[in-house]
Amino acid sequence: MRQARPHPARTVTLAFLGAIAAGTAVLLLPVSRAGPESPSLLTAFFTATSAVTTSGMTTVDTATYWSGFGHVLLAVLTQAGGFGITTIATLAGLLVSQRLGLRGRMMTGVETNTGLAHGDVRQVLVLAAAVMFASETVIATIFTVRLWQAYDVPLGQAAWEGVFNAVQAFNNCGFSLRSDGLTSFAGDWWVCVPLTLGVIVGGIGVPVLYEIGRLSRRPAAWSTHTWLTVGGTAVLLVVGFVAVLGLEWGNDGTLGPLGVPGKILAAFVQGTIPRSGGFNTVDYGAMNEDTSAIMIGLMFIGGGSASTAGGIKVTTFFLLAYVIWTEVRGERDVVVGRRRIAESTQRQATTVALLGVATVATGTLVLLAITADVSFDRALFEVMSAFSTSGLTTGLTAELSTPGQLILSAMMFIGRVGTVAVASALALNTRHRQYRYPEERPIVG
Repeated sequence: MRQARPHPARTVTLAFLGAIAAGTAVLLLPVSRAGPESPSLLTAFFTATSAVTTSGMTTVDTATYWSGFGHVLLAVLTQAGGFGITTIATLAGLLVSQRLGLRGRMMTGVETNTGLAHGDVRQVLVLAAAVMFASETVIATIFTVRLWQAYDVPLGQAAWEGVFNAVQAFNNCGFSLRSDGLTSFAGDWWVCVPLTLGVIVGGIGVPVLYEIGRLSRRPAAWSTHTWLTVGGTAVLLVVGFVAVLGLEWGNDGTLGPLGVPGKILAAFVQGTIPRSGGFNTVDYGAMNEDTSAIMIGLMFIGGGSASTAGGIKVTTFFLLAYVIWTEVRGERDVVVGRRRIAESTQRQATTVALLGVATVATGTLVLLAITADVSFDRALFEVMSAFSTSGLTTGLTAELSTPGQLILSAMMFIGRVGTVAVASALALNTRHRQYRYPEERPIVG
């Protein structure tokens, strides 16, 4: 009898649960804590969940609460979580194509134009690892030299901070070895720019990076997925930069005290980071309400598919934008460039987006119900940050009770694992009936 293969969604879920459990167990060891007391179970669990899901949210001061051993463990868990998401998400796409049969795989290979549909597991793993470690090496080197030369930090300590922050940047996490995060580097271009670029590269996704590298001289040959990801990312970077710069220019709690170059740099960093980065060079709790609303929107969209970023993904958001535009114009087919988007893909995008909205809404309502004296906007910001694995906070996370922290832990897990699991489950669950019912048109709107 042929043994049934485990469903990818179940495999992904169990893998991340196992990593979180192992991380919690090690963080509970006295050697992981900087102080004389052992970490609490809740703190260890929340931190391990945040690291494995590459969120960066924390209820304690990472710099002073955890020991050097604990910091190393956080870097390892973050790397494992980021590398796991990158490879699992990419391999899930391969698995989907391999379930289509020979003709389907050939069609997928032509449509995606990435070459990954015919690649093997080893090729994907090597590609993901090469991109990750190359990016992290460059970031760590620049960060190390800058701290050593400009801030008189001992070379050994500068190197460790460089490696730690490089891992956090590429994996779109936000833990910091400094109690003030990156606020002391708000005006330092040599520190902020490499870290932010690392967040962008990590948030694009292996399939897109592979295709850009392979077809760098022929952008016209890029697949629809690559064009949506690259174009969408560029649009969101501009929107985030302009929004933060314009709305926070005179805010004394954020960009106000900075000079013009400092304002531009901080706006670039903080306009990019909400899409899953986790670092902060300004106080998000001091931002204007309209800016926070835009940050919430950017967090919900997130980064590219099969990347270290969270959210519903750039391709999902912009694909739905094309669907709306097509419906408004009264056209029959959704066309991106010169490619017609399959109706099944449109339904999958709609499902992922609506499930994301439902998850965030439910989490926010539950958090408001169990937490006293918390405004709706702060609760929504924290839940959205957890779901999108952005790791940003207005300061509420550390104030939450045990149930509140468990809610955010669930949001981090669902936001990170759920998007990959749901996407692969939807793609693999496509069924073709041999008959169709009569068509009906209910009144909409």
